[in-house]
Amino acid sequence: MAKSYSSDLRSRVVAYVEAGHFRRAAARRFGVSDSFAVKLLQRVAEHGSLSPGRQGRPRGGRLARFERFLIDAVETQPDITMPELALRLLAEHKMKADPAELSR
Repeated sequence: MAKSYSSDLRSRVVAYVEAGHFRRAAARRFGVSDSFAVKLLQRVAEHGSLSPGRQGRPRGGRLARFERFLIDAVETQPDITMPELALRLLAEHKMKADPAELSR
């Protein structure tokens, strides 16, 4: 996973733009991508923070609320296949999930 830019660099980019320069000019000046400069200033405008956002997938995911059901289903029938488990989840909870997603 890529490492976030330092808070020092972030603050210098923001200060440069706030001094009246364009975002893309700030990107060239500090050797970062145009996308980084644009998104950084959007983040500052929306959240008021220079800190980077959390990287990676959100914890839990969409199947988190079905965890107890899935564990109980596997404990009840240990040889259940992932496609069978996906069908059971759909039938009982109206939640469509790919078998590969369940195996994670």
